[in-house]
Amino acid sequence: MQRYSRQRESIIEYLRSTNEHPTAETVYQHVRVQLPKVSLGTVYRNLSQLASAGEILRFPSIDGVDHFDADTASHYHFICNTCGRIQDVPMAPLSDITRLAGAGIDGEITGHAVTFYGHCSDCIHTAKEQ
Repeated sequence: MQRYSRQRESIIEYLRSTNEHPTAETVYQHVRVQLPKVSLGTVYRNLSQLASAGEILRFPSIDGVDHFDADTASHYHFICNTCGRIQDVPMAPLSDITRLAGAGIDGEITGHAVTFYGHCSDCIHTAKEQ
């Protein structure tokens, strides 16, 4: 268990307050409103520790930058191939997928992650206007 820090608590509070999947830079911009002396390095270090501890999710996006999510419950994501926006997919996790995949491997599956790719409605709309 990690010891308490105001920086870590502010990071978690911000991540829990948003449905976006922010980058470390975005987290930093929001956290420094409450903690003006916090450094970007401190934010990166705490995000890394929180992700390693399983308290938050970290995943790369098409922009090559890690994004973070405080919702660690099993859920799926959609990433726009055009703008890189990440959204939660509002659907129940597919329990059969683990069983089906497990039938084809020599081992035990303990979970899964699914990411859908495509184009968000904003990018589709923008493309139609051009």
